[in-house]
Amino acid sequence: MSKLPLLPVAVDDLDEKQARRELARLAMEIAHHDALYYQKDKPAISDADYDALRRRNEQIEARFPHLVRTNSPSKRVGAAPSEKFEKYRHQKPMLSLDNAFDEKDMADFLARIRRFLKLADEAPISLTGEPKIDGLSASLRYEYGQLVVGATRGDGTEGENITRNIRTISDIPERLAGDGWPDVVEIRGEIYMAKSDFFALNERQEKAGKAPFANPRNAAAGSVRQLDPAITKSRPLRFFAYGWGDMSALPFKTQMEALKQFERWGFKINPYTQTLDDLESVLEHFRGLEAKRASLDYDIDGVVYKVDRLDLQDKLGFISRSPRWAIAHKFPAEKAQTLLMDVDFQVGRTGAITPVAKLKPVTVGGVVVQKATLHNKDEIARLGVRIGDTVMIQRAGDVIPQILGFVPELRPDDAKAIHFPETCPICGSAVVREGDDVVIRCTGGLVCKAQRGERLRHFVSRDAMDIEGLGDKQIKAFFAKGLIEGPEDIFTLEDRNKDLQIEKMDGWGEQSAQKLFDAIRARRTVSLDRFLYALGIRHVGQTTAKILARRWTSLKALRGLLEGDPGQAKAELKAVDQIGPKLAESIIDFFHEPHNIKVIDGLLANVTVLDMEDVPQEPGPLAGKTLVFTGSLKQLKRSEAKAQAESFGATVTDSVSARTDLLIAGPGAGSKLKKAQSLGIDVIDEEEWLARIATFSPA
Repeated sequence: MSKLPLLPVAVDDLDEKQARRELARLAMEIAHHDALYYQKDKPAISDADYDALRRRNEQIEARFPHLVRTNSPSKRVGAAPSEKFEKYRHQKPMLSLDNAFDEKDMADFLARIRRFLKLADEAPISLTGEPKIDGLSASLRYEYGQLVVGATRGDGTEGENITRNIRTISDIPERLAGDGWPDVVEIRGEIYMAKSDFFALNERQEKAGKAPFANPRNAAAGSVRQLDPAITKSRPLRFFAYGWGDMSALPFKTQMEALKQFERWGFKINPYTQTLDDLESVLEHFRGLEAKRASLDYDIDGVVYKVDRLDLQDKLGFISRSPRWAIAHKFPAEKAQTLLMDVDFQVGRTGAITPVAKLKPVTVGGVVVQKATLHNKDEIARLGVRIGDTVMIQRAGDVIPQILGFVPELRPDDAKAIHFPETCPICGSAVVREGDDVVIRCTGGLVCKAQRGERLRHFVSRDAMDIEGLGDKQIKAFFAKGLIEGPEDIFTLEDRNKDLQIEKMDGWGEQSAQKLFDAIRARRTVSLDRFLYALGIRHVGQTTAKILARRWTSLKALRGLLEGDPGQAKAELKAVDQIGPKLAESIIDFFHEPHNIKVIDGLLANVTVLDMEDVPQEPGPLAGKTLVFTGSLKQLKRSEAKAQAESFGATVTDSVSARTDLLIAGPGAGSKLKKAQSLGIDVIDEEEWLARIATFSPA
């Protein structure tokens, strides 16, 4: 691909030197993408991005016509034929089409035709309009009614001879039907794959352990270019006829007559092709096809319009690589309309429940889209969408497709409102919405399969249960094999090992397995604050776990409060410094979910949770002091500074209050520093903090 960088300069602002350089870059880059698309069937950019490259090239050439290069993309169609196939030289070139992107472009197209033909501004011009099929262009040569050659477009002059593969497509007759056809008939059209066939093919690909195709166009192009015709025959390819090349005689006078004749000869033509007489009907036809796009069983990316009368086509002739009498009106880039068929609710690793729209498949930006995020309950209400609606979707780059809205006039009478589940679709636990949070979450963190992997990794982490030898990698492997499904299963591993035989698993041996069992045994007794933190209650970090443990001192006392009346529990929690309404609700919701209580009881059958008064502690030099760290620390990580302070007996919190004794402020300290100063709290920097603790003995 081109190594010449894109010039961030508008076309109108380019000087001649810049224009020359930019044309060279564009020629190389467009040729690169032509080869990917036409030869390898693996486009790397969207149609919209490709069209933008060509438009920029054409605009620069229009400003600097003396700089037009011999290898200019404006002089080329497609790409050179692949070396895999014998070359075939078209008797008449297979040209490309100019593009229209909006209503103004279409109005300009009709105005240019009238000017060229010297017609009045309002003179009627009949056009045929047909869906632009997103497939592979092919030319079929018949001599005396018999198919003799089938070829790809290639570079427009030379294509690939794929006759053996063409013969396997049932839509392409081996011999023309009827009689009275010219001696030479060259039919041109589009080889494509229906969406329904595409999905069935991809299922077979995946079952066979092969990579699925990205979209129906790639599948069709890849299938027709097989060296083994038997493979092509096994693929469900179809063909629409839309034009002609070399013809020894023309037994028709208009484009529409030609298509009807092709139908009599045994070809399929697109049923949505119409004759249109003015701009208003052209645009109405375009909008109608855009609305039908989602319901069609094949991909279309626009509508092709052609002057209907062949004598006018002859007068209009050609410019560069395209005819004056035809244009492709492209659908808006990266957007499409499709049907919202249903909504699934997915549960993330933190319990967040996300509505995901199930869409009737549609290709957007070169990718088949079947799902789109609806984000949350509030977004559904804002959009007002219902199941059964025709919705507008947008996709940009690798971003998950999103729904922009729905088409009110296409809403069916039986459209259904979208209702959020009251229980988790994975584990059946209650779902809650915390305060003004837009996200609805599952409360069954310890039992929900969607969350369990993440919760287990947290449970065994260093600041929680701290089980050595059971890190992320081991937890992931044990969870995947079903050896550990919940935290209580960790403490029965050794008892179950007669059947499990962990020492024989990859990466394990007798010694490493025994070390793991020893580490688990060592954690059968744990302090209340560590146990609470290990449970993974939303918003409960180490500081909050310590605050709860010190305030209620025993798990029995804490459970007595939290599993009782929610109103009383919330009032008592909020009375504790550092615990606000949102945190209180999260803690209460966790202890009111029966699934979580069942897990806690299962743990208590194997684990002893020490009351805080039974935890061996020596008063540190900072015992009873409340500290806050804010701003950047240069010599310590925040977690290290926090652990260090707690080792000396201090309580470290995240917010400043009248109970704060000391604020350690680094660069970038903001509101916390100002509040501490207003309250007269002692403030020091990191250097002073390190100097102070250097005088302490470790607790």
